[in-house]
Amino acid sequence: GASVALVGESGEGKSTIMELIGRFYAPQRGTVAFDGVPAQDIELGSLRAQIAYVPQDCALFHGTIGDNIRYGKPDASDADVADAARSAALHDWIASLPEQYATVVGERGLKLSAGQRQRIAIARAFLRSPRILILDEPTSQLDAATEDAVQTSLRALMVNRTTIVIAHRLRTVRDADRILVLKNGRIAEQGTHAQLLRK
Repeated sequence: GASVALVGESGEGKSTIMELIGRFYAPQRGTVAFDGVPAQDIELGSLRAQIAYVPQDCALFHGTIGDNIRYGKPDASDADVADAARSAALHDWIASLPEQYATVVGERGLKLSAGQRQRIAIARAFLRSPRILILDEPTSQLDAATEDAVQTSLRALMVNRTTIVIAHRLRTVRDADRILVLKNGRIAEQGTHAQLLRK
């Protein structure tokens, strides 16, 4: 239920840790465990069903807004999709469109702004309702106003979930329960935002 942020320059291992959590790699040393159970002892499909991933560049396919949100849980009802969009602060905008949830987003979502694409990724994660949430630089491509709005949606999504946040900047992870600062592939410092600022 806590949030842990991984901060550091490019190449320090932030994305590698995320890939270890999702079992895209097996650790050569040490153990990745979930509630004390080693990851390799958990059936892969079962583990990944508990994880939602919100990347910095959301992958959308040429289809409708509704289908792109439903990608997070293909058997979801229209009502579930709309509830997820509301949670991501996206529903009112969608409702204002002539085709609403049937609006086609274009190849890779080119008809949408970066903020709208990010909110679709967040809506997918709400729909999936994961126990583990991984946020990989989710606001890095947004302007300040859009970033604030998306951060509000993300804070709601993080409630009662184990959350791993990957970021380059300390200010984007100030609400994390613990921040791990990576340097040379190792944890150089850790603490809350306030503790790290004092150092």
